[in-house]
Amino acid sequence: MPGPRFVAFSGSWSQPSKTRILVQEATTRAIARFGGSGHVFDISDLGPDFGTLRQSQQGPHNPHLDAFLAADALIVASPVYKGSYTGLFKHFLDLIDPAALAGKPVLLAATGGGDRHALVIEHQLRPVFGFFEAHTLATGLYASSTDFQGDRLASDAVSLRLDRAVGQFAAHLPQTGTAPLRAAG
Repeated sequence: MPGPRFVAFSGSWSQPSKTRILVQEATTRAIARFGGSGHVFDISDLGPDFGTLRQSQQGPHNPHLDAFLAADALIVASPVYKGSYTGLFKHFLDLIDPAALAGKPVLLAATGGGDRHALVIEHQLRPVFGFFEAHTLATGLYASSTDFQGDRLASDAVSLRLDRAVGQFAAHLPQTGTAPLRAAG
């Protein structure tokens, strides 16, 4: 399929999970906007032995890791756990060569029980992707439990912010013929 390859990783073990809903929605909107294809996965897709791995090797995680590394653009999110991303989210990143994400555009997102954890994107996620020299998009996306209704994103404010963040991929993707969305007001 022509067009950019969007890969989204949810650092949540839970199924269903608000974090997975958020990255799936971001991927759906990115594909609708720019075309291309999407690959969405979460921690539970990586297999029960994932937490014991010391280096990248064969296993159920391998196709997901390969897709992550081959992506034209990444969408990553973690639920907030004790003020930061989850340990297995970080473990996944620990398996990646430090140069593998250099210059790759990344939409950062997180979910949590309340708004008090919203700065996790700036204080935890942005620095770790800075280490990889990835290009993190200016707009990060935080959604709390109240922003969801069942299995869907229900907040208009978060939805508008998501559209703004997805639009920021435009500067980092091959010419797609689409103009950036403008915020109303």
